[in-house]
Amino acid sequence: MERFENKVWLSTPTMHGEEMKYVQEAYDTNWMSTVGANINEVERQISEKVGCRFAVALSSGTSALHLAVKLAGVKPGDKVFCTDMTFAATVNPVLYEKATPVFIDTEYDTWNMDPKALEQAFLLYPDVKVVVLANLYGTPAKFDEICAICEKYGAVIIEDAAESLGATYQGRQTGTFGAYNAISFNGNKIITGSSGGMLLTDDEEAANKARKWSTQSRENAPWYQHEEVGYNYRMSNVIAGVVRGQIPYLEEHIAQKKAIYERYKEGFKDLPVTMNPYDEKTMEPNFWLSCLLINEEAMCKQVRSDNESCYVSEAGKSCPTEILEALSALNAEGRPIWKPMHMQPMYRMHPFITKEGSGRGKTNAYIAGKGIDVGADIFARGLCLPSDNKMTEEEQNIIIEVIKKCFE
Repeated sequence: MERFENKVWLSTPTMHGEEMKYVQEAYDTNWMSTVGANINEVERQISEKVGCRFAVALSSGTSALHLAVKLAGVKPGDKVFCTDMTFAATVNPVLYEKATPVFIDTEYDTWNMDPKALEQAFLLYPDVKVVVLANLYGTPAKFDEICAICEKYGAVIIEDAAESLGATYQGRQTGTFGAYNAISFNGNKIITGSSGGMLLTDDEEAANKARKWSTQSRENAPWYQHEEVGYNYRMSNVIAGVVRGQIPYLEEHIAQKKAIYERYKEGFKDLPVTMNPYDEKTMEPNFWLSCLLINEEAMCKQVRSDNESCYVSEAGKSCPTEILEALSALNAEGRPIWKPMHMQPMYRMHPFITKEGSGRGKTNAYIAGKGIDVGADIFARGLCLPSDNKMTEEEQNIIIEVIKKCFE
């Protein structure tokens, strides 16, 4: 199979031209800093689109999560329940406040936080009052169950909706289920500003605090007066211009991503694999990334260290390493599933809770399908496929055929 002349990427920005109009407006009016019409407008439009009362435009999704952790009252020494299978940005802000993440295992139905494991975590640590929950790859978590558990134990939810803007659960937009919620406009997200993010909340006092903290906690005084620690977290009016030009295309991007997901699903129907799952009755993901999970019986031998992997080729079987190498040879970008946080070197000594209880000390591997370390199982057998919405159907068909050959 010949290599693509132009690389097919995992997910890159899709620009439309209107973005430059608002960037030019920022330039022409000289509002190049962290105030201006673009910021005001993207805050208004996103809060209206998502269905929250207040949106605070910030420099990144990570900064939004950090301010959410502060707003939730997390203090040094506190334990915080966190999604385990996610990007590190979901969890790192807990450490910024010198608290301790406690990782909650994943469930197979959505690849998100397992409500049963969360219930076990509260039995083990009943004093925990904050839960940081991410929606993996654009698929909502089981919010009915998780919200009920958090209400039962009096815990605040911080929703990391960085990957799921535009996705819905029971008809309600993600980014509204927590007391404090974060979205991202990073370059690979469903809509982008090249960078940037937002804190979403229905709490006016919290929104005002976040705005103050994000501008170095300046007090209302004729001079620079500071009474608490602040941060340089406010979004630039230039970045906001890019986001403003992207917002009208959110639904179009989601439709394109869904079509990619459905083509993969159809193309792989005869292979021993499944796609990243969701409940069609309650959820409508934004299909940000299409992912593949190899059936256990179709896995060839694969070994991974912290930095390397190898495998033994076997007829009729494959593994993520083999498929990713085949995609790379084609000049297409795939990636492993997020490596669970409890497997990361910096977090290996932190508590990890499965639906059976404490996951530490039970096994260093996983028992596929048995609920023990589900995140490790999905990481071992899963990968993210090229999901760029500028990928042509012809390119996607070639990618599908290359993956099929891995199982021959």
